[in-house]
Amino acid sequence: MLLETPQIESPCKLICQLDLKTSLCLGCGRSREEIARWTRLTDAQRRSIMQELDARMAALPAPQSFPTP
Repeated sequence: MLLETPQIESPCKLICQLDLKTSLCLGCGRSREEIARWTRLTDAQRRSIMQELDARMAALPAPQSFPTP
């Protein structure tokens, strides 16, 4: 019997660029530490971070786009 891995909600938008001033991801608003620990955080810790992300994103510059080869 295989056990299913629980789905963990993630704010990741696959735009992984860190803002040099704030050290927050320009795609999702999380810090490098939050990104690294995301799967090990409790549901309550993830929810708490998720509630802060809209305000963080509003304060960040838009991500830069890079030409595709």
